[in-house]
Amino acid sequence: MPVFSSENLETLERCLGYTFHQRTLLVEALTHKSFFHENPSRVASHNERLEFIGDSVLGLVIVEHLFRDKKGYTESEMSEIKSYLVRGALLSEIAHGIGLGGYLRLGKGEEETGGRNKKSVLANALEAVLGAIYLDGGQEAARKSILRLFEERILSALSSGHYHSYKTDLQEESQMRFGMLPEYHIIHQEGAEHIKIFTAEVFIAGRRLGRGSGKNKKEAQTAAAKEAMERLLAGD
Repeated sequence: MPVFSSENLETLERCLGYTFHQRTLLVEALTHKSFFHENPSRVASHNERLEFIGDSVLGLVIVEHLFRDKKGYTESEMSEIKSYLVRGALLSEIAHGIGLGGYLRLGKGEEETGGRNKKSVLANALEAVLGAIYLDGGQEAARKSILRLFEERILSALSSGHYHSYKTDLQEESQMRFGMLPEYHIIHQEGAEHIKIFTAEVFIAGRRLGRGSGKNKKEAQTAAAKEAMERLLAGD
């Protein structure tokens, strides 16, 4: 486990584009609950509360940025783009890119099972760090840091229009959260051959998370994946 020092935290701050006034907030953001539970006499808290704040701040900053874009995205488009940009798989990529895993304080068990490279741990830690920046420096500081970290992904999504591959997004999210792939089932089809309507459901770990209909099986599965992603991102 890396030793926390002013020098290595300053390196992380340079990656974030923000210097903390209260360094304890950054340390809390980097403290996984496994470390907290194994060191109750040394640590007062872990990063889950900051993660909750960071999730909200990230969503607000992304939506405000899209609202101010000259293309004038609709509410539906902003919702789709936001869902794409705040999904766990992308957060973990960004966290990995700045080497966030190397700064985390993990419990022995989490360390031994590769916690520093787990997508869910990285994604949650990044949200916690963003929450810490918000509490330490306010909304503008958080906005600058978020746009610095997400700029490349935002530009890529907006220029390509590739921000609503719901089946791909659900697959990534399912693998990150549950370590398994979603399962799709066509449960109903009706209508004449040339005007058939298919209905699909998607399950993760035996739980039905989405249902959708379409003119073919792919459309139905995509609609089901969309509903499932919306439920997962809403914390269902």
